[in-house]
Amino acid sequence: MACFRGVLRDDGALESHMETIRVESVVKSFGLTRALDGISVQIEAGELFFLLGASGCGKTTLLRCIAGLETPTSGSIFFGANDVTRMPPHKRETAMVFQSYALWPHLTVGQNIAFGLEERRVPKPEIKRRVEEVLEMVQLPGFGNRSIDQMSGGQQQRVSLARALVVRPRCILLDEPLSNLDAQLRVEMRREIRRIVKENHLTGIYVTHDQEEALAMADRMAILDAGNIGQIGTPEEIYRNPRSAYVANFIGETNLISGEVIDARNGKATVQTAVGSLSGRVSDSDWSPSAGTKVTLSIRPEAWLLHKEAGENPVLGKIADRTYLGQRIQYWIETAAGRQQVIEMNPRVIHAPGEETLTLHARHEDVVVLKGDVS
Repeated sequence: MACFRGVLRDDGALESHMETIRVESVVKSFGLTRALDGISVQIEAGELFFLLGASGCGKTTLLRCIAGLETPTSGSIFFGANDVTRMPPHKRETAMVFQSYALWPHLTVGQNIAFGLEERRVPKPEIKRRVEEVLEMVQLPGFGNRSIDQMSGGQQQRVSLARALVVRPRCILLDEPLSNLDAQLRVEMRREIRRIVKENHLTGIYVTHDQEEALAMADRMAILDAGNIGQIGTPEEIYRNPRSAYVANFIGETNLISGEVIDARNGKATVQTAVGSLSGRVSDSDWSPSAGTKVTLSIRPEAWLLHKEAGENPVLGKIADRTYLGQRIQYWIETAAGRQQVIEMNPRVIHAPGEETLTLHARHEDVVVLKGDVS
């Protein structure tokens, strides 16, 4: 990951002098539990980088190791060329934004923001100037004298961001910062956090279990699974080219079908399944499955096309259930390979459950062949 030393420019934005942060073979154990199992990752300058995965996967532990709130059992963390593995948090010049906001209700907005500067014994005129600047930055100008209980949840999150930014950290670390907001506010704050990070030339590390949040905001992301990194890439790379059933199932919804390879060549494989042979593409360019290999096919709900006529990769089924969602309809189709989820956008025809047998089909480019059998 990259962090920075920043100064405020005349236009109020932070000008950064960033350096790469590397996590090298980091292990973190709590008694007999190994929360991180030799993780290595490098985050580039200016990235908004996401750590995500299921509860207990190690994402928050990794963030806390980067912040200095936890010390790795082994391995190293570098900010640029400097080994900060055992450096105390206040010397790393990082700032954290927490899920709970961690604001003091007895202090005003301005006092909450100024707290870190007061601890650093910054002169009062400088504190006043910097508090006003960050309030502008988070689009809360003139709110310094408000009490915290007068602020909405979204405004409180902006105050929490301002308090992190005012100390001019080397990097900003965000631990599920939007999980306490309602759905509409979460969408608004996604845009705001990304805007603040990008306009002010920051590097951010963001922990979440919310897949949609990560897809909407991240430059790159790492999917963690039981203390290991399952895959690193851009949102599009990971959604389109998952390397495992865990990653495919975690990022967005997908249908998983087990099978056995009949033939594979040039990045394409034909797989025998319970619904017949299906062709797909191998997403891992370093892997060429041989005939007889047990594999799993991943097919996104929007990749299945629902028709009465045949097409590529035809699968017969009947509608078991449906949900009408306005701009789209979600179907569950019973097939010989199990229930398949299908999403149709702006459908002109709405099918009813129990209708005659229909045919699903999917282009081979939308069928991803993954290692292992999940059946």
